[in-house]
Amino acid sequence: MTDFVLYPPILGVVGLFVALILYRVVVSYPEGDGKVRRIGEQIHAGAMVFMNREYKMLFLFNIVIIIPLYYFLGWQTAIAFAAGTVASGVAGYLGMFAATKANVRTTTAAHEKGASAALTVAFYGGSVMGLCVASLGLLGLGLLYYYFGETHAEAIHGFGMGASTVALFSRVGGGIFTKSADVGADLVGKLEAGIPEDDPRNPGVIADNVGDNVGDVAGMGSDIFESYCGSMIATIALAATLDVANQADLMSLPLMLASVGLICSILGILLVKIMSGSSPEKALRTGTIGAAVLFIIAAYFVINYFGIDIQKWYAIICGAVGGIIIGLITEYYTAGPPVRRIAAAGETGTATVMIAGLAIGMQSVVGPVLTLCVIIFLSTTFAGLYGVGLAAIAMLATVGITMAIDAYGPVADNAGGIAEMAGLGKETREITDSLDELGNTTAAIGKGFAIGAAALAALSIIAAYVATVSENIPGFSLELSDPKVLVGLFIGGTLPFLIASITMTAVGDAAMEMIVEIRRQFREIPGLLEGTAEPDTEKCIDIATTAALKKMIVPGAIAIAAPVVVGVGLGAQSLGGMLAGALLGCVLMALMMANAGGAWDNAKKYVEKGNHGGKGSDVHAAVVVGDTVGDPFKDTSGPSMNILINVMALVSLVIAPLLS
Repeated sequence: MTDFVLYPPILGVVGLFVALILYRVVVSYPEGDGKVRRIGEQIHAGAMVFMNREYKMLFLFNIVIIIPLYYFLGWQTAIAFAAGTVASGVAGYLGMFAATKANVRTTTAAHEKGASAALTVAFYGGSVMGLCVASLGLLGLGLLYYYFGETHAEAIHGFGMGASTVALFSRVGGGIFTKSADVGADLVGKLEAGIPEDDPRNPGVIADNVGDNVGDVAGMGSDIFESYCGSMIATIALAATLDVANQADLMSLPLMLASVGLICSILGILLVKIMSGSSPEKALRTGTIGAAVLFIIAAYFVINYFGIDIQKWYAIICGAVGGIIIGLITEYYTAGPPVRRIAAAGETGTATVMIAGLAIGMQSVVGPVLTLCVIIFLSTTFAGLYGVGLAAIAMLATVGITMAIDAYGPVADNAGGIAEMAGLGKETREITDSLDELGNTTAAIGKGFAIGAAALAALSIIAAYVATVSENIPGFSLELSDPKVLVGLFIGGTLPFLIASITMTAVGDAAMEMIVEIRRQFREIPGLLEGTAEPDTEKCIDIATTAALKKMIVPGAIAIAAPVVVGVGLGAQSLGGMLAGALLGCVLMALMMANAGGAWDNAKKYVEKGNHGGKGSDVHAAVVVGDTVGDPFKDTSGPSMNILINVMALVSLVIAPLLS
């Protein structure tokens, strides 16, 4: 397979070219004029300001990390780490840039051309993100494998660590930004001032729309990027420890599978376009499942062509099918009957809405975790721990389209906000609302998918960590009877709760500052509530940006420092135990928070359609509070869990050669 090692970076370049074509298609649509264009420019400018400030801080933080990497692990690992940070950062930046150009064009397309054109623009805007994630991952990892694969394979681990560092800061920082703005705008606007969501009189609305992009596009893109790359890195590392004749083929296989996955994603995107004349839900579902089916077929031919044991293909099927099942379970809990149960609970007040949402979130954990158990059991039966890595790759191989559908949601949400602020009328808002409602469901499915994929990727990385340490410590294993392992297990179990607490508190503190500012503007700016004066939106954007950048440092530092402190201070056994405890805690917390938050959100939208009294009713006030609590659950703390475990696992894998 060594003759094919240049295929992944070449296909990465091809994928970027396709992303450029899609971007050109998006910007070929009119962005509108007057108020529509001005609102779109405000959102784009606000998002760019946040990203520029965040990346400057990230640059300084990463310089601090590169120095010890270079000193202790060599220049190859330092270069790989830098490449990972750059690739992840560029993927998020390009995807968000495209999304902030697509949102206003989606609004104009809905107003002038109808639902089909609006779906095309929103989906293509999200597709740029998806293809950038897949393509830059293949390009970066492919080139590193080409240069270091045979001589310094362990250096590639640095790429994953760099990608994870950017992902954690982007997800946590973006999540704090978007939810502080969203919570502030909703509580003051809807409940206190009694004005609609996305009302142009609300000073926090522009910041809320900016947050959708920096959190749910750039942040989600970096999140998926690190899982995508982490699964390949772990599987390569596991193959490197196997004593088999075709070891080189098994090391190259992850990159080859991801390469055909990118091709299948592009075909899936075309399939959505072909189906865009039907219902948006049917088009998106057909594209996603179609790409997964094509990948399974393509993987069979890859396995056969290189003469690899067909049992490896069975492990691939486990991952691809398992990802779809987790997505469908998530869809049930965030868009099915449980949502209507939460809405009905609003008849008896806010407390019962909270109880129903928490109960549904907890119940929603069972199905995905049991699915992961089946995937792990079957994939290891077919191909050992290497099979878990293949299952993770299979779940993430078509990331081009799965990320496209996830990023489509914030674009559609922004489009609805722009339509409301610009006063484009009921018909346009109905189109954007229908796209937004579907976007909420696809975003919830995307979160479930991301959590499942991160769990498998982290498990693969932990297995690679054990295999790497075993080379330095003969007979190394993680035994529950070992007190060092148990101590690490409990330490790891506490970390998800600590990080969730820090991020929830950060959102709450920033939201309080935002609420005070919005109240001040309503009180002190003459004519603002009457619609005769303009709000100071830049002040709200600055509050959210400053809070996000200030509060994202501590979670990132904990995630990176904890493995080093435990590994050096307590030993490799305790670090392995910590990773196991953190993996379980992170997966359970992430699923519960993401699904509870998604269900609360859609319950609010269900009431706003006119059910249970509709907008302005007591039930509506109750479900708005539920959605407000659910916002940091699903968009800040929950998503940070899957990045947390991958960051810790990759840092552990990188420092594994230093442990004894």
